[in-house]
Amino acid sequence: MIDTALFIGRYQPLHNGHMALLRRALDSARNVIVVLGSAWQARSPKNPFTWQERAALLHGALPEADRARVQVLPVRDYYNQAVWVDAVRQGVARRVAPGSRLGLVGHFKDATSSYLRAFPGWELIDMARQGGTDATAIRDAYFGATPATVHRVLAPWADAMPPNTLAFLQDFAQQAAYEALREEWQMLRGYRAAWAQAPYPPVFVTVDAVLRCQDHVLLIRRAHAPGKGQRAVPGGFIEQRETLWQSCLRELREETHCALPEAQLHAALREVTVFDHPDRSQRGRTITHAYYIDLEDMPFPTVEADDDALQVEWVAIDQLAGLEEEFFEDHFHMLDHFLGLTAADATDPPPETAHQG
Repeated sequence: MIDTALFIGRYQPLHNGHMALLRRALDSARNVIVVLGSAWQARSPKNPFTWQERAALLHGALPEADRARVQVLPVRDYYNQAVWVDAVRQGVARRVAPGSRLGLVGHFKDATSSYLRAFPGWELIDMARQGGTDATAIRDAYFGATPATVHRVLAPWADAMPPNTLAFLQDFAQQAAYEALREEWQMLRGYRAAWAQAPYPPVFVTVDAVLRCQDHVLLIRRAHAPGKGQRAVPGGFIEQRETLWQSCLRELREETHCALPEAQLHAALREVTVFDHPDRSQRGRTITHAYYIDLEDMPFPTVEADDDALQVEWVAIDQLAGLEEEFFEDHFHMLDHFLGLTAADATDPPPETAHQG
């Protein structure tokens, strides 16, 4: 018998197809580790529930006798499969005895299942898809409802999810976070509909300015959906007649009124990195070019929020890890690339966020 079975997923939300795979894992091994993806992401229509909420739903859906056999391992979305695979391996290694026989439970539903081939040495426990339930369809129905209609809208899905998940969704719909997610879901739906008649799926190009000064970075809070109120680095879409660098300077100036001369910013430019993971933005395929500019110990430039920025502030780098759940899309991981925010521990939560949710 396998010592430990691994079950990887996001469970946004948990449904009976997930539970069938989890039951297979429990039947195949003495212990199970559920690798809970998209941990510490800010709430969004794709990732509406915290890892703590999802972990509670998983344990609550199990018989009491099985709960002690199931551990939850939260793992970030690194938007880099090699880094993500290494984080999963490190997290699992800390939770199993050396030499343990490991098995990976899953099924190949589409291209997103390619991760199952990324763990050589772990025995693949392949299982056919159980039923036709899809978490994306549940989320679309859920955010297409209202607090008053959610009970009726979820009724056709009642037999497709554990009772505690259904109760959680109904309760969550009465919270302020649900209304904010509904607004964002509607915005994203309209955004995609505007491009539905294009001959090819569009690819968007954006720029971002990672501006560092005295071991602080310049952050905004977004004024509009998607990600309204979330932290981000200044940036936006390129204009038709601009270079990437010109667009970066324009967005920095429009959102923060940073008036440093172009020559000074260019002299402080340290790195330009392309972030192009297919899932980095819910607006569609969006490729961004991030400009890392380090002003070192010069005085803080004067800044003021404007345009798409609700707020702008200089934030100390040593505070960023504790703010991970507040960041828009992959902007925390963009900062992590340049600043090494998660280098000390690739999988476990910062102490100040471990209890949140």
